[in-house]
Amino acid sequence: MSEPARHYQAQDSNGRPTPGPLRDWLAAMKAATTSAEQAPAAEKVASFERPASPEKAEPQASSWSPRVVPPPARTEVAEDSDVSELMAENLMLKAKLKVEGERYDQLQGLLAQELRRLRSHVEKEMAELHDLRAERDRLAELQTIFVEKLDEARSRSESDAEELAQACSDRDLWMARAEALAQPLFQKR
Repeated sequence: MSEPARHYQAQDSNGRPTPGPLRDWLAAMKAATTSAEQAPAAEKVASFERPASPEKAEPQASSWSPRVVPPPARTEVAEDSDVSELMAENLMLKAKLKVEGERYDQLQGLLAQELRRLRSHVEKEMAELHDLRAERDRLAELQTIFVEKLDEARSRSESDAEELAQACSDRDLWMARAEALAQPLFQKR
């Protein structure tokens, strides 16, 4: 327990000794994020990774050092191109929205026209249906009147047939009487 667990190499950076690995890492990350100090930060990171002297290289080889991933370089041209792309996309979407709105208005107009045409067609069909119903009702009334007249004619015919049958029976009776009365006239005496 007399030996320290790790030996940290003290390096000069800006005239002060570098503290532990966490602060080294934070300093490296801060240096990597600032675009103005990218090149000096890379040198600082390189100085953290290479040993100061050959005799102390062995303890530092086992020590941890941060890995720096430089952020993508940002330029105003890229930002301008991003903004111009967004503006172009926005204009394109507005144009598409306008076209879709016009198409929607055209479709609504066509649908309204089609509905008016269908409504007039249905009204004509309903008028024809009302005419057919009126004709059917008139024919039903005529049929009722015809059936009534037919029943009257049938009853008259039946009464006439009875009268004729009565007249025939009366005729036959009178013929038989006439023969009976005429028979003594034609007999020999």
